[in-house]
Amino acid sequence: MNGMWMTEECKRSFMEMKWKKVHRYIVFKIEEKSKKVTVDKVGAAGETYHDLAASLPEDDCRYAVFDFDYVTVDNCRMSKLFFITWSVF
Repeated sequence: MNGMWMTEECKRSFMEMKWKKVHRYIVFKIEEKSKKVTVDKVGAAGETYHDLAASLPEDDCRYAVFDFDYVTVDNCRMSKLFFITWSVF
């Protein structure tokens, strides 16, 4: 069977971020030899987008999910998950 496999750590970390708000971001890495997607780094709830950007490597590709908090014009607190592709040429 061909394709990539996501580790249980990836699934667990994403669910913790989505439902429990434990993480601000998760950086994923593709392990070419084992054909697995693994967690490279997890950002604590208090970290920022700048912390995520600083954690990305200068010479390799990564994928990340970032939990962005914002307030609407009606003063409602909201949050959106963004999927980010980081590629280096």
